[in-house]
Amino acid sequence: MDSFTRTGLHLRVGDHGPAEGDVVVCLHGFPQGPEAWDDVVPRLTAAGLRVLVPEQRGYGARARPARRRDYALAELVADVDALLDAAQGPARAPVHLVGHDWGGVVAWAFAAAHPDRLASLTVLSQAHPAAYRAAVTSSSQAWRSAYVGFFQLPVLPERLLTAGGGRVLAASLRRSGLPADLAAGYARRHSAPGSLRAALGWYRALPFATGVGPVHVPTTYLHGRRDPFYAAAAVEGTAGHVRAPFRRVELDTGHWIPELAPGAVAEAVLAAARGSQRT
Repeated sequence: MDSFTRTGLHLRVGDHGPAEGDVVVCLHGFPQGPEAWDDVVPRLTAAGLRVLVPEQRGYGARARPARRRDYALAELVADVDALLDAAQGPARAPVHLVGHDWGGVVAWAFAAAHPDRLASLTVLSQAHPAAYRAAVTSSSQAWRSAYVGFFQLPVLPERLLTAGGGRVLAASLRRSGLPADLAAGYARRHSAPGSLRAALGWYRALPFATGVGPVHVPTTYLHGRRDPFYAAAAVEGTAGHVRAPFRRVELDTGHWIPELAPGAVAEAVLAAARGSQRT
C-alpha cells in the first residue's frame, strides 16, 4: 500500500519488506517525517518484517485539516487504527508499534486504547503521558517543556521558526543534538506553506486531549541519557503505567534516537518481535 484515507484526509504510507511478514508500524515525531526511520527500516525488513511508516496527519499536503481539534490525540489514534485496517484487511493480526517523540505519545495512547491490536510496544524518548504530567509539578519537566507553551501562541511560532528560509528551525534542532544535515532536511520539509502550522497543530490541540491510561502490552522504552526534553522523574515514572512486561533501555545519546541510534532501535524491536512469537 502507498496511502490510506480517513475523514477526507489522504495519508501517505511507506510499505517496506515482505507482504507476509509480521507488521511493524513506525510513528515519527515533531518536526520529523517518515524519513526519521530511514536507517531503522532496512534493519527490520532484513529480518523479514513488514514495516509501515505513515506520514502522519498534518505532515502531508493532502492531510492538513484547519481546526485545532482535528489534531486531538483521539484523532491521531484513530488514524493508526485506520492504517491497520487498510493494511491488514480482515486479518487484524497484532502488530508491533514503535513511536518516537509525538509518535510516542500516539503509541502510548493507542496501546492503552487498543491492546488487542498490538503484539508489542516500543517507545523512544517519550515518557508515558501520565508520568510526564506528574513530573511537571515535581521536577525540572516544566522548564524542559517551556517550548510547548510558546507553541500555543497563534502565528508567531511558525513565522519565527520558518524565518530565513527555515534557518531558525534548523538552528534550534542542531542545538537539541540533531546533526546539521538532518536538521536542514526537517527545516526544508516545513518550508512549504501551511506545513509547520499543521505540525504545530498537534501541540495546539492539547486542550482537547484526554488522559492516557495504563498499558497492558509488553513494552520496551528507550531513552537517551542526554535528552534535554525529559526529566528523570518522567523517565523513571513510566514503568508504573505499564501492566505488562516492561524493559527500560538507557542509551548514550540525546533525543533523536531513530536517527542517531537506529541499530539499538532495530535490536529492541526485533527482540520484542521474538518475544511475542514465544508467547
